[in-house]
Amino acid sequence: MAWRLTLFVLLGLVAAVGGARAKSDMLNVCMDAKHHKPKPSPEDKLHDQCSPWRKNSCCSVNTSLEAHKDISYLYRFNWDHCGKMEPACKRHFIQDTCLYECSPNLGPWIQEVNQKWRRERILNVPLCKEDCQIWWEDCRTSYTCKSNWHKGWNWTSGYNQCPVSAACHRFDFYFPTPAALCNEIWSHSFEVSSYSRGSGRCIQMWFDPAQGNPNEAVARYYAENGDILLSRFQGSTLGVSLLLYFILSF
Repeated sequence: MAWRLTLFVLLGLVAAVGGARAKSDMLNVCMDAKHHKPKPSPEDKLHDQCSPWRKNSCCSVNTSLEAHKDISYLYRFNWDHCGKMEPACKRHFIQDTCLYECSPNLGPWIQEVNQKWRRERILNVPLCKEDCQIWWEDCRTSYTCKSNWHKGWNWTSGYNQCPVSAACHRFDFYFPTPAALCNEIWSHSFEVSSYSRGSGRCIQMWFDPAQGNPNEAVARYYAENGDILLSRFQGSTLGVSLLLYFILSF
């Protein structure tokens, strides 16, 4: 029992120093990233699929417009790197972009990073299982050449192109399951949840604003219940080092 208690204390220490926000700073916050506003505020004219966040948003109107463009100035990312992406598939990536740029409800999963283009990222956001399943189903017949879209691209043209060694295949070649898509495509920014929409335990990529923002309650639940301790630990380099030291001590 002593080693279990020690491990629990170790995990708590890692959570405290691993770069995650304090509990009081987890709700109604924006990431310190490339296009995010310092604080969330109303944006009455957010465009199309970013519109659910009009009442309280971390993105500007211009960011919401750019999120709907191919190879926009936001990140110069080309969705059609292996031929034309199916519109139904692209719609999910636009929603994904809107969630990332606009949501003020991702605080419990924000981690510090040392990157040129941002100082914070999200890690292991529990994405509702239906959102992940539909995303995968709508994209499985589109084509890509990589399973991790955060890195490894050829940027010599000013936008992402497939590396020479990477062949274009259907999505379900690189992402054989919904979990593979949602967990891996953005370096574990998302983690597919076992919970369903409406459970209050998972983040919806998109929602009907007329029914309110369900992600507010989800963020509050995880902030108040500390259920993200493990995800914080997994995202901390210091945490990994301490855990290895702990294991090797026995």
